Amino acid sequence: MFNRLHASLSLFPRLLLSSSPRTLTGACRLLCRMEAAVVRCLPGEPKLTISFCLDGSHKHMLRDQGEAVGKVLARISNSIAKSQGKAKKSKKNRGQQPGEAAEPAVVKLFYDGDEVPDTALNSEAWRDGSVLQVGDLRYSVQRNAPTFTTAELPVSLLAGFPVCPKLEVEFGNLQDCEFTWLKENIPDSSPKISGQDGGWTQVGRERVHVPSNQDIGCRFKLICTPKDGSRSGPAKELVSVGAVEAGPGVCTFDNRHAYTVRGAEWPAVRVVSYNILADVYAQTDLSKTVLYPYCAPYALQLDYRQNLIKKELAGYNADIICLQEVDKGVFVDSLVPALDAFGLDGVFRIKEKQHEGLATFYRRSKFRLLSRHDVMLSEALTSDPIHSDLLEKLSANSVLKDRILQRSTSLQVSVLEDVSKPGRKVCVANTHLYWHPKGGNVRLVQMGVTLQHLRRVISEVAPEAPLLFCGDFNSTPNSGNFSEAVVPQHHADWSSSGLEEACSMELLSAFPPLLSACGQPAYTNYVGGFHGCLDYVFVEQVIPLPSHQEVTTYEALPSVAHPSDHIALVCDLRWNF
Repeated sequence: MFNRLHASLSLFPRLLLSSSPRTLTGACRLLCRMEAAVVRCLPGEPKLTISFCLDGSHKHMLRDQGEAVGKVLARISNSIAKSQGKAKKSKKNRGQQPGEAAEPAVVKLFYDGDEVPDTALNSEAWRDGSVLQVGDLRYSVQRNAPTFTTAELPVSLLAGFPVCPKLEVEFGNLQDCEFTWLKENIPDSSPKISGQDGGWTQVGRERVHVPSNQDIGCRFKLICTPKDGSRSGPAKELVSVGAVEAGPGVCTFDNRHAYTVRGAEWPAVRVVSYNILADVYAQTDLSKTVLYPYCAPYALQLDYRQNLIKKELAGYNADIICLQEVDKGVFVDSLVPALDAFGLDGVFRIKEKQHEGLATFYRRSKFRLLSRHDVMLSEALTSDPIHSDLLEKLSANSVLKDRILQRSTSLQVSVLEDVSKPGRKVCVANTHLYWHPKGGNVRLVQMGVTLQHLRRVISEVAPEAPLLFCGDFNSTPNSGNFSEAVVPQHHADWSSSGLEEACSMELLSAFPPLLSACGQPAYTNYVGGFHGCLDYVFVEQVIPLPSHQEVTTYEALPSVAHPSDHIALVCDLRWNF
């Protein structure tokens, strides 16, 4: 029997060499009918992996690359024999008569019609297109095939909000992968479709799917096939944990999206700056009982808010997005998968001693990242000679100096290049200054360090490049940070925290006065005890902020219709050169 099987295997690869289109088509169909044995083998790594399914069980083997392939084949054969022995023992224990003793399974590896010698090393034996014979079964060997290393659906699904799977692929390209979305059929609600699982109906073929109100109560399934060009790997099947739930209805950003249906056209660049409210702060007792007592508890939950944030950001069709208060897990597990699907790449800067930080995203069809120059401001103040004068003046008040050096405030700096005009650069800065209402003096020093650092980055890395400075500066328009290019020594901010920490110095800006691209709206932060302008983008079009009525529909922010206590600033800027 096995001799005949060997003959058929020998014939198969030679069929591929035939010049007859009919014969070639038949051979390809034979290959497609084979299940895959996926081999991952990289130069420099001591091990390789072999994965395949046998009798409904998934086999995953980790072997030395320098081992003889015959040992692996013998291990597979012995594993089958042990499984058959256990099955016979189980039958005997149940009082059933075991069948006749099965012949040992023949396990061989073939390439180009010839049997691979048992002495061949694993690293060379498992070639792409080889055929693994296990008894009567044959597997097509796929070496380093496109493979999903991560494939997950979000826990919370809301009608009207994009569902963005978290996907990471090895040996493939996410832009080439294929996706099929299916909706669970509620009993007696829809007929079975021929050729399809009777419990599911296909509803989409894109990487991101938006459930409708008709999908409420249904689970979703995603079948995703990893690809690299025309080369495919094993498909993954994902099923949502829960069913689609009803969304909140109209959100504060829905009317704003009417202005951003289309992306900005060259030479315009659309920019968003947004403090999205870190989960580490939203879930504190202070937030739930003092800061946001008016907000429904479920609307403060991360899964719920992430649905709103992803829809809001996707709807702005922005080219550059600067975010503050980004939880590290949110960046990796939620924002990167979602915004990657909408054409943006991102970088993250963690705030030391915290679990949140800064994120900058840029549209890869318009920009490429040239370099990063992130710093923690307190470290830069003490270690970088360009701040020596400021540090010397600050040392006159040790209490204020110590307070500043305890802060983990960071500055994220990314130098981007316009892909349509190589050599044209923009320096994108993103920060979140000290939050305390009486910390105006701390923020002045932080801004002084920030501007000096930015001046050097631009002069050394991107001479004459424009500066796009975004962030939550925790500063109202009348603060020292937004006065003229010189903060006088008698400015009120220097004594904002009392006489003990008062400081009297003149602070010179490294730049001309910065202008907010979005002007000075009445507020960008609206909570129960405070509303004011704290966020800035330093214009072709400024996207109107939500109306006061929209902001206060649920009293204040955040709410069931808005995911943060801040409002995103959105504007279109124009290249002038």
